[in-house]
Amino acid sequence: MESWTIKHFSQANPAGAGQNDVPALLRRVADSVESLGPVEVQDLVLHTETTGDGPWPSLTVYYHNTES
Repeated sequence: MESWTIKHFSQANPAGAGQNDVPALLRRVADSVESLGPVEVQDLVLHTETTGDGPWPSLTVYYHNTES
């Protein structure tokens, strides 16, 4: 039987001005995924927290390594 290990990380923009900039968040996450090396992304989940500075989106990336 084949087994899978799913890893994940969550990322957001820094708190404060610009925290709700979704295009910037997507670029940050893309850079983080590229830095992982060869991976296969299984799922992306966008969350939004409401703070005193307004909405604060974050993205959780679920992935697994494609090389041993």
